[in-house]
Amino acid sequence: MAHVISHECISCGACESTCPVEAISLGDDQFIIDNNSCTDCGACIESCPAEAITAS
Repeated sequence: MAHVISHECISCGACESTCPVEAISLGDDQFIIDNNSCTDCGACIESCPAEAITAS
């Protein structure tokens, strides 16, 4: 299952530092998830204060 970071992202970096496989990086205007690296652990969803990450 892919995870998506929505436009509600506040670019705080909480998700990036929480990801155990470093699948999250800063894109042009917000953080993005590399779905080829993501293991669907859900750590990013739990860490996001803006609730901007969802499973799609």
